[in-house]
Amino acid sequence: MAKQGTLMVVSGPAGVGKGTIVKLACEKAEGKIHLSISATTRAPRPIDSEGVTYYFKTKEEFQSMIANNEILEWAEYVGNYYGTPRKPVEDALSRGLDVILEIEVQGAMQIKKNFPGAVLTFVAPPSYEELESRLRGRGTETEEQILSRLETAKGELALMEEYDYVVVNDRIEQASDDLITILRAEQLKQKA
Repeated sequence: MAKQGTLMVVSGPAGVGKGTIVKLACEKAEGKIHLSISATTRAPRPIDSEGVTYYFKTKEEFQSMIANNEILEWAEYVGNYYGTPRKPVEDALSRGLDVILEIEVQGAMQIKKNFPGAVLTFVAPPSYEELESRLRGRGTETEEQILSRLETAKGELALMEEYDYVVVNDRIEQASDDLITILRAEQLKQKA
């Protein structure tokens, strides 16, 4: 009997290592996890590839996708839209693949409301001080940007209780194993 995959939302503050642990979990799962690709209206950067880093859309195309219920969740940030196209996610789930959406807290709350079977996992830092250290260690942002990200992180950490699971990223290997364990537990759970 073919089993539907599990939809997992992974959120957490900037600098916590979400992308790193999700990427490692996908590698370890050897093709059993589908990482969802977001759509955006922002301009492609030199490192971007259509359908790999993002699906690039015009504002009109994105608004049409919203109107036609083709987006699972979306947000507008700095004048651009970002969101999760519905069809690739539903196709992967129906093929029995687990799907990870690595999205912000705002999008996660939309998924929680509109997709009750989704499993929400929050990636937390070992401490607020460690998060600050990681953000500063990246060396990619101004002091003002770092302080803004830390302030945003406080709000995101306050919403941690809205999630089904919390994974503390103090060791990347363990945190990626935790994501896989959560997905496995969800597959074994008796569905109501």
